[in-house]
Amino acid sequence: MHLPPLKGIIAFEVVARSGSVNKAADEMNVTASAVSHQIANLEGFVGRRLFDRTSRGLVLTPVGERFRNDLTGALALIASAALNARTTEGVEVLRLHASPSFASLWLMPRLPAFLKEHPDLRIQLSASHTHSDFSRGEVDLDIRYGPVRWGDLHVETIFEEEMLPLASPALLQHAVIRSPEHLLGQPLIFSDVNIVQWPRWFAAHGVPVSPATYALRFDRAYMVIEAAVQGLGVALESNRLAEVHLKSGALVPVFPDRKGIRVHAHHIVFPEPHGKWSKVARFVTWLRREASRTASNARGKNRGK
Repeated sequence: MHLPPLKGIIAFEVVARSGSVNKAADEMNVTASAVSHQIANLEGFVGRRLFDRTSRGLVLTPVGERFRNDLTGALALIASAALNARTTEGVEVLRLHASPSFASLWLMPRLPAFLKEHPDLRIQLSASHTHSDFSRGEVDLDIRYGPVRWGDLHVETIFEEEMLPLASPALLQHAVIRSPEHLLGQPLIFSDVNIVQWPRWFAAHGVPVSPATYALRFDRAYMVIEAAVQGLGVALESNRLAEVHLKSGALVPVFPDRKGIRVHAHHIVFPEPHGKWSKVARFVTWLRREASRTASNARGKNRGK
C-alpha cells in the first residue's frame, strides 16, 4: 500500500479548513515553512496542484476540493477507530450532533429504545445551533434544522412538520380567539430560530399586520414551548417538537382547523462515506422508523378531530 505523506495530509486538512498557512502553523504548533513544505510534498505525491494563492489567501483548486471531500470520510473513520479503540471491548461509539430543541424534545425521549435495540452501541450526543464540521472528524451524523443548503453532503429529511399556534387550555379558557386577527390582542411568544415566525403566519392567513412587540422572546424552541405550557402566551411551534405536550393535553391547537403551515425543517446530514458505516446505517434506519411512526400517529389524531 503506497500511502501519501501523512504529515502532508494533516497539513492539507488544516490549511483547507483555515485558508491560511500561518493559521495552520499556529494550530499545528510548527513553522509556516514546515506547513508549506508538507503541502509541497503532498502535491508532489499527487502530481497536481491542490491550492491557488489569491489576495484573500489560499483557496482549493478543483482537484484540491475533490481531494478534501474524499479525505473527510477517511479522517473521520480514523478518528472513529481511535475512539472505539479507547472504549470497552465490543462497544462502538456513535457520535451525534443535533439542534438543542430537537435533541431534548424529540430525540432524547426515544434514545433509550434505540440503545435497548442496539446494546453494542453507545451514544455521544452534542447539541448546538452551529452545524458540525465533518472535516474535523468529531461527528458521525448531524441532525440539522432549516432549509437544505448542504449540496456536498448526504441529506435526508426526517419528517414533515406543521407550525401552528399552540396554547395551554387555561389560557384559552379566558381568551376569545375565533380568527387569526384575534391573536393580535393576545400575548404572543416569539422564537428567534423557527423557520416559520409570526409575521409569515399572519400574512399566510390574510392578516396584513403583525405585532410590533411580543410578550416573550426566546432563542430555543423548548423554552417557547415551556412558556406556552405555563400559560404565558401563544406559541407558534412545531407539532413534532411539542408532541409530548399535545399528547398530554398541556398544549392544544388554538384553532379547531389548526391553521398550520407545513414545512420540512429537520434533516439527517452526513458525508456519503459515513452511510457505509454500520453504526450510522443502523441509526438512520431506526430514525426513519421512529419518524414514520410519529407521522402515522399524527395523521391518526388529525383524522379523529
